[in-house]
Amino acid sequence: PFEDTIARPDVSLEEAIENIDIGGVTLIRAAAKNHARVTLVCDPGDYPAVLGELKAGGVSPEKRHDLAIKGFAHTTHYDSAITRYLSDPTPAACHEEEFSLSLYPVSKLRYGENPHQEAALYSYAPNTGPLGGQVLQGKALSYNNLLDLDAAWRAAVSYQRPTIVIVKHLSPCGIASADTLAQAFPLALASDPISAFGGVIATNQPFDAETARALGELFVECIAAPGFSAEALQVLASRKNLRLVSMPDTSVEPVFELRSVNQGILRQSVDLGDPAGTEWRSVTQRAPTAAEMDALRFAWKACQHVKSNAIVFAQGEATVGIGGGQPNRVDCVRIAALRAGSKSEGAVMASDAFFPFPDSVEEAAKAGITAIVAPGGSVRDGESIAAAEAHNIAMLFTGVRHFRH
Repeated sequence: PFEDTIARPDVSLEEAIENIDIGGVTLIRAAAKNHARVTLVCDPGDYPAVLGELKAGGVSPEKRHDLAIKGFAHTTHYDSAITRYLSDPTPAACHEEEFSLSLYPVSKLRYGENPHQEAALYSYAPNTGPLGGQVLQGKALSYNNLLDLDAAWRAAVSYQRPTIVIVKHLSPCGIASADTLAQAFPLALASDPISAFGGVIATNQPFDAETARALGELFVECIAAPGFSAEALQVLASRKNLRLVSMPDTSVEPVFELRSVNQGILRQSVDLGDPAGTEWRSVTQRAPTAAEMDALRFAWKACQHVKSNAIVFAQGEATVGIGGGQPNRVDCVRIAALRAGSKSEGAVMASDAFFPFPDSVEEAAKAGITAIVAPGGSVRDGESIAAAEAHNIAMLFTGVRHFRH
């Protein structure tokens, strides 16, 4: 079990090498090569189909051919994992040398972003469900559902306390943490109840019946959670089209991301938050209060999951206004203020990157923001700091940027 072995943080190179299989790989290749006379079954998921053909009189040449291809794909994946590890045991490392990737089909999708586009879902490992989870009820997941669920899941599991994340069109519209999911849900919904209609939800705790009832009449496309209680499933069963995805744990895997560009692939490590050793520093005469500091930390984590030029207004452990994905930052502040309304008074603000001009701080002051956290690093930082000072806004710089393009 090479990949299981190297997944352990304490594994040694010697132990990893001892878990490089020889005989099994050889047998799979030999059987696949001779598929004209040999049926290769390297995936237990194929047992029922093969058994059915055997009972019907014998495995067909077409089935043996397909199973042979699956065998070669399996050994390719296995050897690729070994190559990557021996090149650099750090899973997130990006290499200049050849990078091999094996993907396993999960399902063909009805269409892509639009009905005229073809689409399919693939997984890094065989016999896994969407996002590594299991669909418990509802219609088949669409291309857009999967993107939204992935975005919501990444945001939800970045928090420790019970957290609800609502995503619409790949952008969080509400994030809240509380003592229970049922308490967090109305806070997340209140952030932008209009956008939440028809959105997807992810939680970092098992979905319980109280939270299921708290949904009320809200139309929800999908919910991803690390499990659903039996009572919650009963409550949600009446929503026939609601997709429920039970996730195996609260991780984000793998620790790198791939994104296609014209005639190529971009690879990067996943942004899991501030690197170890990051120190926030106060740049204004007034330091944040304890309550402001707690809200700033919540908002800072939330803005990491909003599209670039991200602006998040937060009160306590809940977003009250989110703006992102615009070509300029000041418009994102205005959008966040518009969505927050009167709730922006006394809220804090997080910005995923520096302020190129003091106009964003001025707009925040108009909205009633009392404290701001941002990376800093602009040649005009002094002007933004002066604007904060003029409005008695406490400002912190983190030195870390969190763009999400």
